[in-house]
Amino acid sequence: MKYRLLTKEQFEALHEEFARFLASQKIDVQEWTALKTDKPEIAEEEMRLFSDLVWDDVLSNTPFVEHYSKNSINLFKCKQTMIERIMVKTSDTSIDFLSKEGIDWLSKNAGHACLEYFYAHKDYSEERNVEVFDLIEKGAVITQGHLYGSLAEIIKK
Repeated sequence: MKYRLLTKEQFEALHEEFARFLASQKIDVQEWTALKTDKPEIAEEEMRLFSDLVWDDVLSNTPFVEHYSKNSINLFKCKQTMIERIMVKTSDTSIDFLSKEGIDWLSKNAGHACLEYFYAHKDYSEERNVEVFDLIEKGAVITQGHLYGSLAEIIKK
């Protein structure tokens, strides 16, 4: 398995897509019910295949991921052959980037002396989607990159 099995909630949310996937494998509802009971290893394999397809689709269409901690933010722009990273961290321990107030403070005080910015980029050392998935598994969330764009403008000045 390339990624991880979708959660029960994710399978439930994608039940129509999963049914179409099973149909493409020539498995109807009755056969699926029988597989789960009589051949759970085959049912599990179908679930793994579907999970990998879903993850590949999601990750291929992921432009940005963000990871927040109390005193730092890591923003990643996921290009095809390389990943760019902007990190902002604060030396002021009263600022909490995990809160709305902390993000609002950052947007109003982006040039404050307690802030430090870092930019880097690198080619993927593994397959692109595997590296992006690893970031998500470590707590990053998929975004459209609004904060990345704003901070990239600040860094370029």
